[in-house]
Order: sequence, then structure tokens, then C-alpha cells
Amino acid sequence: MIRATSIIRREAVDEDLIVDMITLDHGDRYRRRIVLHADGGTALLLDLDKLDVLEDGDAIRLDSGWLVQVRAAPEKLIEVRTDDSLDLLTLAWHIGNRHVSAEIARDAIYLAYDHVLLDMLQGLGARTEIVERPFRPVRGAYHHHEQGGHSHHHSHGHSHG
Repeated sequence: MIRATSIIRREAVDEDLIVDMITLDHGDRYRRRIVLHADGGTALLLDLDKLDVLEDGDAIRLDSGWLVQVRAAPEKLIEVRTDDSLDLLTLAWHIGNRHVSAEIARDAIYLAYDHVLLDMLQGLGARTEIVERPFRPVRGAYHHHEQGGHSHHHSHGHSHG
């Protein structure tokens, strides 16, 4: 099986080296080791040194040097909006307190669909809509440290009662 051991970020992708595309949802874009099947039929073993996120437009470098470009698959999401930016920030706090992945836009927050979160957000006065689009959540605050080979472990010291 063809192995892929590195990720080429979107800005550095050489279009001439792309031999296939692969469409992945958010969960499958956050991997270290997995067998994948690209849209055009290329089977490959993604075998990274450490867990990483494949972003829309990135490419996976095959052992041969060729690239398989990554596309973010559309997913069922909750779009959260309010009429007031302070209200949206308050909703972001509530979402963060539940430790769920979120994509933050200037005037909206996007979350993976969950009926419990949907009910909570509507109860807090959010305007919500179910949409289907690629999910690009914000990476964790310590992501850049992990990329450098070390991480900062901590405990939250609070409860979710």
C-alpha cells in the first residue's frame, strides 16, 4: 500500500504534483494513522509521526512524491447568530464551557449538529439554522506548542455541574 508520511500546507502545494483528491469530514481530517481511499481510487496509508489536522486545500505527500489534495466534506452543522455581538460572545462562552469544537466567523459560530446543544442555544436566545457546509473549527490554544514538539498539560479546576 502507498504510504503518506507528511502534510503539505495549502500555501505550499504544487498543483502539478496532485494526482488525486480526497474528501474528508472534520473527524477524518484529524488523524495520525489511517487507511484512506481518495476520490479517484488511490488507496493510501496515512502514517504521520504525530496527530495533526488536514485542512481544506492541504495535500498529503505520497512516498512517490505525488500529492493527494484534501477537500473538507460538507457536514450537518448548527449556525448560531444573534443581533448583538456581545450576545454572540456570551454564547461562545457557553459553547466553550462544553468543550465542543467550534468554527468562529465574524457574525456566526458553527458547531457540529447536536440536538442538545441546539436546544440549549435556542433557550439562550440564539438564532439557529441547520446548514450543510465544510466544518473548519478553531484549533486548540496549545496547538502551536504541540507542533513544536512539546505541549502544556493542565487541569481546568472547574466542574460542569
